[in-house]
Amino acid sequence: MTSATSSATAPLVTRRTWMAFAVLILGIAMALLDTTIVNVALPTIRTSLHADEATLSWIISGYALAYGLALIPAGRIGDRIGHKWVFIVGLAGFTLASLAAGISNDTATLIVARVVQGLFGGIFFPPVTALIQLMFPPRARGKAFAVFGASIGFSTALGPLVGGLLIQWLGETDGWRSIFFVNLPFGVIAVVAAFLLLPSEVAGRGRSGVDLVGFVLLSGALVAILVPLIQGQQDGWPLWTYLSIAGGIVLLVVFAFWELGVARRGKEPLVPPRLFAHPSFTGGVILALVYFAAFTSIFFSISIFWQTGLGHTALESGLVSIPFAIGSIVGASQSNRLAERLGRTVLVIGTALVALGLIGVWLMLQLMAPQDLTNWELLGPLAVAGFGSGLFIAPNSQFIVATVDRAEAGAASGVIGTMQRVGSAIGIAVIGSVLFGSLPSSFAPTAAQSAAAAEAHGAEGSAAVKAAIQRIVDHNLAVGFGHGATLALAVSAVFAIVAFGLVFVLPRRISRGYEIPADAGQPRG
Repeated sequence: MTSATSSATAPLVTRRTWMAFAVLILGIAMALLDTTIVNVALPTIRTSLHADEATLSWIISGYALAYGLALIPAGRIGDRIGHKWVFIVGLAGFTLASLAAGISNDTATLIVARVVQGLFGGIFFPPVTALIQLMFPPRARGKAFAVFGASIGFSTALGPLVGGLLIQWLGETDGWRSIFFVNLPFGVIAVVAAFLLLPSEVAGRGRSGVDLVGFVLLSGALVAILVPLIQGQQDGWPLWTYLSIAGGIVLLVVFAFWELGVARRGKEPLVPPRLFAHPSFTGGVILALVYFAAFTSIFFSISIFWQTGLGHTALESGLVSIPFAIGSIVGASQSNRLAERLGRTVLVIGTALVALGLIGVWLMLQLMAPQDLTNWELLGPLAVAGFGSGLFIAPNSQFIVATVDRAEAGAASGVIGTMQRVGSAIGIAVIGSVLFGSLPSSFAPTAAQSAAAAEAHGAEGSAAVKAAIQRIVDHNLAVGFGHGATLALAVSAVFAIVAFGLVFVLPRRISRGYEIPADAGQPRG
């Protein structure tokens, strides 16, 4: 194609284009904010709905798993009916699911609403990259994707602080509902604006349909593995938990053989087996899973410890995340420039800093008495981990995609996105089991502690004795949750160390011009 022809057919960037782009960014910000904003609300949800430990894990893991599983089929459907309509349907469903989550009066309803919310979030995420490609010519596309990448890091990093502010403003009892209700006005505005502003591309371009059997097999396998990881500790690891994990592994094997058969028949499998002919890609996919298992579990542990264990408010819990958020934003702003200069070394530095930061947080929890901990002790380690995370998250997908042939880049990117969300779900499930599994059966004073309190304060009256006993309960809560959080952060640190080791399977540098296509994750049959 000549340059004259190219310029003639390239879309013009107008004010309307940027307004449409703003709608896409608003939708992405809503979906990604909800991946972290809920962390600071977990203790208040626990109190308000009398939720058990498994429910808290499901609220996070269910969202992440459903989100990840929806990514690839949503791209395929968008190819057939138009990405604009997939975006609108997904965003509308996400908004309605947010309403359902906010009005939930029992834990089962809340879990279902969160799963549906994650499902629709995963549906409207893939059309964004396809629509950016449609709306912007190559020269302007880089700027659009830079803003897109920055919004991902910014929304994810600020989730805990926004959640803490909302709960502090509206009260601890039912303030958690506001983290879901806040999506409603923005969702309605975004759906209407998307209908009016987004371009309607020609539908029906995809030559193959969605691999429904593959989708069902993969979903069944992951659910079969995830359910016992979340419920097993609370239920005492009965026989069904081991059978379920074994069944999930069998389903994964069946899924692999099914995908091979789909590929042999000349159709488009959900996860193209040819990708895994590249050992470096396989290692990169495991890296994506392990890193996100470490990354998304950090503030799950800290939020529960900070509020339930130490009695701080949701806002105070959200403030703990500020050093990580600032570090992440600064790291992300420099990551692409450093990646061009240093190549894979930027990922090595990023994962090393995350591992060192998490080890630092673990040391603070290990060495200090829980009651003596403040934000200041965690500031340095979390800032280091946040900066490392910012360096890693922005360029890591490009390095993983660079391990496969250029023609396979779109399919590879879709698989990576799914594995990142699956990693988030598995990380929360494992960390939740470690954290809650290490708690004592009761935080009530022992007989000796009660007797000592009565002896020391009996002369001052029953009120003084009750106050002394409450201080003992508070101490036991701090020590118990401090111990659980220490173990949980140790596991997160181990995940980060493993991720550091896996970085070395990736290529040292990306060939100039090798980029993830703008329609990444949307294979074309």
